Amino acid sequence: MMKQILLSGVIGLFLTLIGTPLLIKLLAKKGYGQYIRDDGPREHHSKRGTPTMGGIAFILATIIAYFLSKLITGYQVTFSGLLVLGLMAGMGLVGFLDDYIKIVKRRSLGLRAKAKMAGQLLVGIAFAVLALQFPDNRDQTPASTRLSFITDFGWKIGPVLFVIWALFMILAMSNGVNLTDGLDGLATGASVMVFGAYTFIGVWQFQESCANAEFLTNPAACFEVRDPLDLAVVASALMGACFGFLWWNTSPAKIFMGDTGSLALGGALAGLAICSRTELLLAVLGGLFVLITMSVVIQVGSFRLTGKRVFRMAPLQHHFELKGWSEVLVVVRFWIIQGMCVIVGLGIFYAGWAATK
Repeated sequence: MMKQILLSGVIGLFLTLIGTPLLIKLLAKKGYGQYIRDDGPREHHSKRGTPTMGGIAFILATIIAYFLSKLITGYQVTFSGLLVLGLMAGMGLVGFLDDYIKIVKRRSLGLRAKAKMAGQLLVGIAFAVLALQFPDNRDQTPASTRLSFITDFGWKIGPVLFVIWALFMILAMSNGVNLTDGLDGLATGASVMVFGAYTFIGVWQFQESCANAEFLTNPAACFEVRDPLDLAVVASALMGACFGFLWWNTSPAKIFMGDTGSLALGGALAGLAICSRTELLLAVLGGLFVLITMSVVIQVGSFRLTGKRVFRMAPLQHHFELKGWSEVLVVVRFWIIQGMCVIVGLGIFYAGWAATK
């Protein structure tokens, strides 16, 4: 069973390693280059014209890797896996439209805010509604109407509140990754770590699944997740695909993921958290995305209330650039922060499971 996890990761890695340079040539030939904000750090102006929409590479690689791993191993696809892939692709489509308009209109802003929000809401609502369907033989659906941390807890919030909660998570994570995607390789490298964590979580949940309670030494510590192993397959495919893309996206970047990639990655992270019943844990595992998002919230809030800025520039990574840190230094140090967030998050996950034994 673990073969499909390894296969999906390796195939995803291979496809982006060889596919991304082909995409770079295609985008460069069509003149699909990035437009840089005039109010950003001066050093970024040299990046003008770098091919964007690179998220196409790892979105396609992830989907192909998932289905190829199933074809090779003979295992069936699951509704949980398809829903997370569908959420990723749907959010990626919204981002693609945003990127395409930026290129065609030759401006740094793409879709109007209302149109972009409408697209994200449409995709998010479709995912949330479908995630409460398709019960298995244990009556487990891909998502639960209970809030979750390392497992479900508390009372049921009902389908309407669940849809609102799922939308909040999807919008928060997709925009969080989007804000983080400001330096070469920063969002890609951080995402690799979180997808690696979800690969481990999926494997652990499968080994301790309540579906196998009769074989467990402590059934009270089991996980009620519909398709944990398949979520690990999706997470592994994403990890491998992002790793391969990082080869071309690291400084100096030959291609940017664009909103196509950042919205897709954020959607995938939210989908994995919702379907693995680790919704609140995602705030720890994806701590860097939360930190950078909060820097923008603080900056905007402070300016509106007091007329003063807390940071030299938001998001946070640009503040340190303006303080004199090199781009590579900021990226590596932020990767270290993200790595610590993943270690703490996995520690909490394991400690929570062990505490119920």
